[in-house]
Amino acid sequence: MITLDRLVNVLGGYGVRLRGRPATRSALLRSVAVADPTDARVAGDVLLAVGAASVTEAVRWAVSARASVVLVRAEPDAEPEPDAEAAAQAEPAADSEPAAAQAAAVTGREAAPGRGSGDGGGSGDGDDGDDHGVAVMLADPEVSWSQLAGVVYGLVLEGRETESGRGPTDLFSLADNLADVVGGAVTIEDRHSRVLAYSRSQQAGDPARLETILVRRVPDRLREVFQEQGVFARLAATDEPVFVGPDHRHGLTGRMAVAVRAGRELLGSVWVTCDSPLTGARRDALADGARTVALHLLRSRASADLERQVESDLVIRLLEGAADAATVVSRLGLAPQPMRVIAVRAHTHEERNAALLLAFEWATTGFGWSRPGRSTLLGDTLYTILPGEQTAPARQWVAGLRAALPPHVRIAAGIGAAARPEELPAGRQEAEECLALHEAGAPDAEPPAYDESWDDILLQRLRAAARAGRTPARGPVGALRRHDALHGTRFVATLRAWLEAQGDLAAAAERLGVHPNTVRNRLRKMSGITPLDLDDARKRLALIIGLAATGDE
Repeated sequence: MITLDRLVNVLGGYGVRLRGRPATRSALLRSVAVADPTDARVAGDVLLAVGAASVTEAVRWAVSARASVVLVRAEPDAEPEPDAEAAAQAEPAADSEPAAAQAAAVTGREAAPGRGSGDGGGSGDGDDGDDHGVAVMLADPEVSWSQLAGVVYGLVLEGRETESGRGPTDLFSLADNLADVVGGAVTIEDRHSRVLAYSRSQQAGDPARLETILVRRVPDRLREVFQEQGVFARLAATDEPVFVGPDHRHGLTGRMAVAVRAGRELLGSVWVTCDSPLTGARRDALADGARTVALHLLRSRASADLERQVESDLVIRLLEGAADAATVVSRLGLAPQPMRVIAVRAHTHEERNAALLLAFEWATTGFGWSRPGRSTLLGDTLYTILPGEQTAPARQWVAGLRAALPPHVRIAAGIGAAARPEELPAGRQEAEECLALHEAGAPDAEPPAYDESWDDILLQRLRAAARAGRTPARGPVGALRRHDALHGTRFVATLRAWLEAQGDLAAAAERLGVHPNTVRNRLRKMSGITPLDLDDARKRLALIIGLAATGDE
């Protein structure tokens, strides 16, 4: 079951566009049917109008099939409706899900031959679908029906979401069926030991399994036990089921585990609770079940990867300054409101890329309402666009990411100021500069936000300019620094203290731990080394900037 919004988002990458203005874009789609004018029993939420001679005919078939959406070929020379995307942008969907009108075109195979007539009445006007409560989606004539049908069937029938927001609910049914056959409680995990599905059966269940299901991943202490026993190494090396003996210290009864593999790629594993190794038909059923799980995971991954690619491309367009920023935001399923850019880097001591990919997978897990932001990977940085003006939700998002990743992964993040869609490139730069601040500071500090840390960002820019040789080296600050180095004086520190105290000799002396007369004498000597002209406000400002750029304390 998916929503119309999600269907439009994905099919947009196949040259399909939404026509008109459907009454709701949060309609739930549970079934798919192919039009057959000779069969009045055809019914489904999504109707593939193969062979329809016109939109009018396709809508007639959809009404007859009680469909919410009809997919029909656009005429080869037809131009997109001028107001379709604007209308999609202007009208947000129910539950804050705006329209996702698509206009991208991708070349496919040859068009299917057209055929015949339909029944029923209807106007030939472009608003047919709206009049009958049917969303009309126009397919590019260059994309084959077989390709479109495969994507639609995969999304609607196999793309059902689990409570984690990813993967077919059929995995739970498969886990139940497998548990009945092998006689133990089943858990299906991905290659990172995160739980994808589990059986309802608690037969031979144990505390370790219950804890794993509750936290949606194998606890670290159990992973260490399996690592020490070489379980993961054996799963990586063989397709044969592996037996893991009981460990009552960790609440663990026996386990039989088998790798889930596609060719040579390890996708995950299936675990069954058992007191002794499975044999005979039960062992064979476990091995067969792992192959079936592999098919489910491949289909689910294909659907998720396609959506990730569509989302990533759109987010990159926003960050690089798309001319149609408002339309791109709408196609991402976000409301037209201020947003913040979050820049994240994640790594471990041993490997820099794996942790970043894990972070990207977490950020793009789930669809629509199940996650607030939209993300992409650029180089070694994860960028997420998060709706909202306040800083707190952005920091909560980063905290959620940190909690979802393994404890040994280090996260650094920066948050740009609230920005309109067309201002997101500037928000990206702000987030990157805040990220640099966070990386230079304490690892456990909360991520800086630009509107709270703009002064640190400004000083950081000045120091970068100084390191690049873009500040004068022969001015008063440089002269005093050289004198301090040669003669062991503290003229630079004294000048800084006097400027920070706004000319108050007593306050400057207290900062330095000396007598006010000492400060006065030092200032007089400085004036003999280099012209300071401290009575000139512009000169004082320039000295403050020069001292800040060097970072001298």
